[in-house]
Amino acid sequence: MARIVAIKDTLEKALNDEGKTWTRYLILAERKTGVDRLYIFVALLIFLAIYLIIGIGQQLVSNVIGFMYPAYSSMKAIESKQANDDTKWLTYWVVFAVLTIIEYFVDFIIGWFPVYWLFKCLLYTWLMIPTEYNGSLIIYRCLIRPKFIAYQSNVDSLINDAKLTHRVRSSIFDSKNE
Repeated sequence: MARIVAIKDTLEKALNDEGKTWTRYLILAERKTGVDRLYIFVALLIFLAIYLIIGIGQQLVSNVIGFMYPAYSSMKAIESKQANDDTKWLTYWVVFAVLTIIEYFVDFIIGWFPVYWLFKCLLYTWLMIPTEYNGSLIIYRCLIRPKFIAYQSNVDSLINDAKLTHRVRSSIFDSKNE
């Protein structure tokens, strides 16, 4: 129960943060309806969840959720002087790319699960949540990084071989054209 109260307090703090873009819209909705902004936010989440299960265009909505905020935050990170936010968003995009590739190969299964798009949005939210140890950092450190370290030298060799092959072919074709 204490965990739920802590989550509620954190959510209320975020919804009342005057520095956030969404706060002014929530204040406006709160004034017009007389309903507390926390309940408005929860109602919007419930609507989104139902829509992702039975609506049309769930894949588009899911992809927008997984792309828009991270892309915006990545551009802000590029423009900032801090390096840690760059690392955070680079990690997100590596995990995003790996999941996109996996999704391509299991696409035929997705149609059988009507809640897939909802779970995908929840996963994206966990990957990008603004905490020190969000989902993208956990997935990268536990699953992707060990494989990357294990195969990095092999991939580097393949890339170097491809570059060498390209240089040799270019020099052969360049000399024939002269």
